[in-house]
Amino acid sequence: MIWTLGILHVLLLLLLLLGAESSGRGDGTVTFGRTQQDVSRVQARVLPRRDTSSSSGSTRPVHGPHFTSCRTPLTPVEHKVLDDNTHETGFNGDDGSYVILTWVGDGTGVVLVLSTFSAAIDSFLEGGSSRLYRSTDYAKSFHDISQRINHTFIREEFGVSVGPGSSVILTADVPVVNHPGGIIFTSTDAGATFKFTQLPFHLAQPITYHFLNPDYLVALSIDGGLWLSLDFGAKWTKVHDGVNSFSWGAGINLFFGCSRTDAVEAEERGDLVLKRTKDLGRTFTIIHEDIYSFGYIGAFLFFSVMEDPRSPRVMYFSSDQGETFSRALLPAASTEQFYSILDGDTDMLFLHVDNPGDTFFGTMYTSDDRGILFSKSLERHLFDGQRKSDFTNITSLRGVYLTNKLDTDGRIRSVISFNRGGTWRPLNKPENVECGEQVKNCKLHIHGEHSRNIRIVPMLALSEPRAVGLVIAHGTVGDSLSASQHPDVFVSSDGGYNWRGTLRGPHHYSILDSGGLIVAVEVQREGQVKTIKFSTDEGQCWKSYNFTAQPFFFAGLASEPGTKAMNVSVWGFRPEEDGQPMWVAVTIDFQSLITRECNEADYEEWLAHATDGGDSRTPGCLLGLKETYRRLKKQSVCRNGRGFVVSKKQSPCLCTREDYSCDYGFHRHENTSECVRQHGAPNKTLELCLDGEEDELLTSGYRKVPGDRCEGGFSSQLAGQTVIRPCGVKPSGGPPARSSSPVTHFDTPRERLVLILVCAGAGLLVLLSIVSAIFAVRRVVYRHRTPVYRFSNLRIQDEDNAVTTDLESAGSSKGTVCQLESDEDLIE
Repeated sequence: MIWTLGILHVLLLLLLLLGAESSGRGDGTVTFGRTQQDVSRVQARVLPRRDTSSSSGSTRPVHGPHFTSCRTPLTPVEHKVLDDNTHETGFNGDDGSYVILTWVGDGTGVVLVLSTFSAAIDSFLEGGSSRLYRSTDYAKSFHDISQRINHTFIREEFGVSVGPGSSVILTADVPVVNHPGGIIFTSTDAGATFKFTQLPFHLAQPITYHFLNPDYLVALSIDGGLWLSLDFGAKWTKVHDGVNSFSWGAGINLFFGCSRTDAVEAEERGDLVLKRTKDLGRTFTIIHEDIYSFGYIGAFLFFSVMEDPRSPRVMYFSSDQGETFSRALLPAASTEQFYSILDGDTDMLFLHVDNPGDTFFGTMYTSDDRGILFSKSLERHLFDGQRKSDFTNITSLRGVYLTNKLDTDGRIRSVISFNRGGTWRPLNKPENVECGEQVKNCKLHIHGEHSRNIRIVPMLALSEPRAVGLVIAHGTVGDSLSASQHPDVFVSSDGGYNWRGTLRGPHHYSILDSGGLIVAVEVQREGQVKTIKFSTDEGQCWKSYNFTAQPFFFAGLASEPGTKAMNVSVWGFRPEEDGQPMWVAVTIDFQSLITRECNEADYEEWLAHATDGGDSRTPGCLLGLKETYRRLKKQSVCRNGRGFVVSKKQSPCLCTREDYSCDYGFHRHENTSECVRQHGAPNKTLELCLDGEEDELLTSGYRKVPGDRCEGGFSSQLAGQTVIRPCGVKPSGGPPARSSSPVTHFDTPRERLVLILVCAGAGLLVLLSIVSAIFAVRRVVYRHRTPVYRFSNLRIQDEDNAVTTDLESAGSSKGTVCQLESDEDLIE
């Protein structure tokens, strides 16, 4: 018995080393963890403390420029209402080091909580288990349902898998020795009941749902087998051996990389075959051989190929599920540089190209709508030593992206783009902050992933599609981003054009009720919290509420995904009588405080992109459209409700130069809006690369920004044309594709004059032959413009090692990515 307890305590010490922090998995799941340091703080609370700050030798951060925001006290009635609707749960006797929260279904109120460890207790002593709790009232109360899974140990790495509808899968930790396969527990009623299933294989990673049909499951076994189930895990069929990785595409397309020898070894990483099945494993198509790695994001399939062991890898992209694919056209780069896909959707990709050497910066490029032609978007783009970028998609307003750059003076500065990377500019100074005379260039700078990794801030910038224009972020005000200043919280109500300081110091924050309510919990130095702040006017004024009489050590803030809910849970732990930490959850329901449903008088029409920085000649025009949204007035205190739908009116705009980005080999001049040819990119023919065939690409230096819907106005054909020659499209499994779409018109006066002279001199037969020749050239020009470029490395930037999936629309900001442990350069 003493030995068993000793092993248990050793395991706890080993398992709690990562820091008390929360992380999201991108699928409605949040994980909270506590460390041995946290446990020690709980146990040492009764011991006298000694002030060691004077001997630490470290410099504490100072506060930045002063700002004030409205503080309104709670009325006695409001306080009582919140007291009556605040629910605290203590998980007595639960010694799990991780708590995994998962919301099941949309609006069901069901929350599953798994308390577990990151490694199996069963490996060291018999009887180790996880605890499973279930709530049906939005986390106001919980019931222990561990008996429904036979008190089985569930690994933290596998967690709780939730699919479409109310489907749930739990994966048991089963030793490989003396067991033919693993065990899963499946539920189709949001965890009310579970079904035990013995698998014929051992899982190498969590089971993957199809994005629409929860009955379709894909799994990878530890011996490289690819398994499919079409009845939600009841029966499994092995469809292929030697599989390294897989990814769902659009529809029921399933891509996977496999070894020719059915054994994926490290030395064979450049010898994989990329295959596709369109009929759930009945037939297969080889897309390409000699694959190093592949991935799928937005609507783009991409893969790197080892065409020659002595040369860098070649990257191919496909926008039609692998039917055809083309090499990417990018500026020259050495083999030491890495590439990282930052974001992608159905229209375009953002790609970071590392600068030579350990510079921690590179160049950002944007692609055309096929993911082939890439143009320079931002130079000196920051990429830290851990290969993480601060690049952020502001989802509350179309076309807005935020990131940081490392300037030549070594300082980090924030920039924002309102036209999908076409142009970038500094952020405006918050309206209620002044820097002082000593600061020459007073701007707002936003903390990103780099700052979170080194624990300067607890959260990244937050925006939600249902909360139109709302952005919440940590930042500092001054000439550059400062680690010597305490980060404060800033809010924008117009998608990032204008900002204001709203909370002093770092906070955890969440958006509720489609932006009608914001909640925040301040990060305390000692970690203990008891107060939550909330705002009903997008952060202009705040009220504070003490939600518990017994402060506890803070672990995280959790709310239902999608911003529809009006309740939030504060998670943490406090010591039990024996000194061991006990998990605590406090859920505050604001629905009883804000009782009035919003009516038409509570809403206003808002023209997006019409504020600071817009074109005065075309106010509100961006990416070819004017968009007028119906959104809640700041002074309206009411509920949007779960049925709230974002509504907007759209009208097309006349095209301007801003609707075009610079084409390959061109960049935008610093002092004008014109695209000029890049230095070192002369007008010459590129090398042959496909069956000796060259395709002529006519470019005026401009191409319309993908997704831009402007009409008329500026035309790129008015500028002088240039000729470059990239290589042709290479279809899978066959000869180069030929277009069947003729081009029978001529664009320039010179061409028309030549045509008239030829017609007059040569007659009808000669004319027909000339037209046929031009026809053959131009159909390739406009149908199959495909560039070539060889490069070595590509990686997908993830968030907390998780990628959200939105393949139904094939237009998510972060698409499905195939994880490849054998290719750290491509995907981390």
